[in-house]
Amino acid sequence: MNIEVPELAPAIEFYEAALGLKLCRIIDDDVAELAGASSDIYLLANAPGPAPAGSAAEARRYSRHWTPVHIDFVVDDIAASADRAIKAGACQESECVDWRGSKCITFADPFGHGFCLIEFVGDAYN
Repeated sequence: MNIEVPELAPAIEFYEAALGLKLCRIIDDDVAELAGASSDIYLLANAPGPAPAGSAAEARRYSRHWTPVHIDFVVDDIAASADRAIKAGACQESECVDWRGSKCITFADPFGHGFCLIEFVGDAYN
């Protein structure tokens, strides 16, 4: 899983503090590998401005933006995890909602990317 960020150091600090991820290694000074979620997460340092792909009509930006793709992080205690994320610099964008037998809160990281914290309750998703 790749997440583009403007600078590695503040992004590493945020994801470690907000979600308990751990830095595994830095690759070529512009990629950080983090572990602790269901998949490894790679933070990719890319300056704002240039188009992210040749066919993209929009420039790369790190203000809050919407995309139909986002990451859900499964947590054991949604209240404690939400508090941790907010203290690390996340912006809470919804109240806690019950969704198909789970609890969910939406957030934005300091780099404009949306993510959700989800706590499964009982046999949710079974």
